[in-house]
Amino acid sequence: MPKFYYVARNRAGVKETGKVEAPSQDDAVAIIQSKSLTVVNVIPESIDNAAGSGRSVKIKSTPKHGRVTSEDLMLFCQQLSALIGAGVTILVSLNIIAKQVASRKLYEVLLSLTKNMEAGLSFHEAMAMHPRVFSDLWVNLVESGEASGNLSVVLSRLAAYLQKNAEFKSKVVSALIYPAILTFAGMAALLFMAIKIIPTFAEIFKGFDITLPMLTQILVGISGFLRRYFFVLILAVGGIIFTFRKYTATKPGRKSFENFKFQLPVFGDFFMALNIERFSSGMATLLESGVPILYSLEISERSVDNLIMADIIRKIKEDVREGKPFRESLEKSGFFEPMLIQMIGIGEEIGELPQMFKRINSFYQERCDTFLARFVSMFEPFILVFIGSLIGVMVIGMFLPIFKIANIGG
Repeated sequence: MPKFYYVARNRAGVKETGKVEAPSQDDAVAIIQSKSLTVVNVIPESIDNAAGSGRSVKIKSTPKHGRVTSEDLMLFCQQLSALIGAGVTILVSLNIIAKQVASRKLYEVLLSLTKNMEAGLSFHEAMAMHPRVFSDLWVNLVESGEASGNLSVVLSRLAAYLQKNAEFKSKVVSALIYPAILTFAGMAALLFMAIKIIPTFAEIFKGFDITLPMLTQILVGISGFLRRYFFVLILAVGGIIFTFRKYTATKPGRKSFENFKFQLPVFGDFFMALNIERFSSGMATLLESGVPILYSLEISERSVDNLIMADIIRKIKEDVREGKPFRESLEKSGFFEPMLIQMIGIGEEIGELPQMFKRINSFYQERCDTFLARFVSMFEPFILVFIGSLIGVMVIGMFLPIFKIANIGG
């Protein structure tokens, strides 16, 4: 009968781990719940007599896709934390998880981790051999967990960090997708009218001996230009986008664009808040897991995807290395708000820096959420009025000659 590892909590809230035999995972959950336990996680053992020996096994898996997504890594982290917390060795845990992963690439990486650990490497050293899958944040947190003997706890914090980031990213994308669709649909409607509808009316007006109103002449001229040079315009726009992407792929170009985003009216504050939210989230996770502040700053510098932010963190790191207080280094950068600097100063004084970074992260995440909610609520009526006004101008421009023809006929 299949066996299942579980993590659960009793009525007092104390975590309990163990193993049960059951025909299915649902039955295993029912058995655990019958013991008056609240189930946290249940994972099938699914190994061929290897659990007792701690040796790796040959795994047959049917991954569904080739890439490694953030969801794959988050699920892997959650499962690994649960298994190690239940007393399962890392090697056996990797084999159990590998049988269930949806990513072909992650499946191959897990096999590689097992092979390298059997060859004598530590878990974090084996991870470091796959930088495209496991970032510096992963490697250093795992190293901290191995050194402290709290690998399960550290992985649990990392899983929470990944989940929080994924939820926040999903929230941002969801907030922006509707305005993007609305804008695209509106522009497509305008383009259709300019290329198809206006030329039809223009042909009808040619049959009448009248002078077209100025508005109609302008619309017909724009329509003719778009029809005549449509593909040229498409190529020009494509060329501009290609050149822009090539330029921003270079370090100077990327820095210039990131600086431009920070200087934008209204949106600049949002981009700054977004970067501070990411920085504070990573710092909170690193410091809470026992990584020294200097090393945490170094990891954050390599982990952020904004070059200007990376430069700021590097300067802060250099000041801290020279013995300057963390608060003073933040203030010197000129990037962070006084409130954040004050909170870090207090956290530094009372020895609660990880908790203070958590509070800062929550504050800036809420600020980003508020901005997105306001942006969507304001952008929707604006784009509707804007597109509606343009369509209204086109309709008026096409009907003015009709009124003129009717007056002549009358």
